[in-house]
Amino acid sequence: MSSVLRTGILIAAMTALFGVIGLLLGGKAGMLIALVLAAVMNAFSYWNADKIVLKMYNAKQVDPETATGRIRSYAELTSELAHRAGMPQPKIYVIDNDQPNAFATGRNPENAAVAATTGLLAVLSDEEIAGVMAHELAHVRNRDTLTMTVTATLAGAISMLANFALFFGGGRERVGLIGSIAIMIFAPLAAGLVQMAISRTREYEADRIGAEICGQPLWLASALAKISNGVARIPNPTAERFPASGQMMIMNPLSGKGADNLFSTHPGTQNRIDRLVELARSMGQTPAYSEEAPQTRRGPWG
Repeated sequence: MSSVLRTGILIAAMTALFGVIGLLLGGKAGMLIALVLAAVMNAFSYWNADKIVLKMYNAKQVDPETATGRIRSYAELTSELAHRAGMPQPKIYVIDNDQPNAFATGRNPENAAVAATTGLLAVLSDEEIAGVMAHELAHVRNRDTLTMTVTATLAGAISMLANFALFFGGGRERVGLIGSIAIMIFAPLAAGLVQMAISRTREYEADRIGAEICGQPLWLASALAKISNGVARIPNPTAERFPASGQMMIMNPLSGKGADNLFSTHPGTQNRIDRLVELARSMGQTPAYSEEAPQTRRGPWG
């Protein structure tokens, strides 16, 4: 099953769950009201999600013409990768945060932004930064940022409806007190599981396409090993305050112990590295170092 089809099925499942909860709590009228509210929330997220998350992390836009040092190198690498991928130039941001991480946002490639932390720029080589930014550009090209915005909004709406079931008595005449409690507990859990599954699916796909954009899967493999180590040691206070934003990052900012299980928003780091190593081998690139934490030379593209 293709990742696009799988993502579509998961979003359809979340939408169906939303409709069923609305129907249980308020009948047809309640479901209609809930769907209208969800549409308004989705419209707001569609137009404003990028601004919200960039402000949340106090991200500062970078001017490639005036930037210096590592920031200039990061901006130039991102611009070159976008050109190589045939994509519009994204806005480029830096976040003053010691944890190595990065994310992309924006409703489409024409209105996209990428952001990297100062921690990431400090610990990665130019090649590894190129691998990370190619991954983020893959998210932009795939419109994953919009997909994740929709799923996050639906998940939030489902949690809101579930809370109505208990605290406001919605639907108790239909499902009873025990049923209301069950809806409050299990509906958000189910929505969260679907949201996490979608996030993991998109991360694997962005790894693959990002590796194709830069032409060197091992650059990203090396970067992931270093980022994982940094995330495990360095907290991200903003992500702790706004945990829903964690799914946007190249690696879960809340924990360095990612694993492919029901409760992880990101694939296990070693699983991602293994896939990238296999992709590199299929491209005739055989790693001459440990696959646990591959190292690369500085200076991308030779």
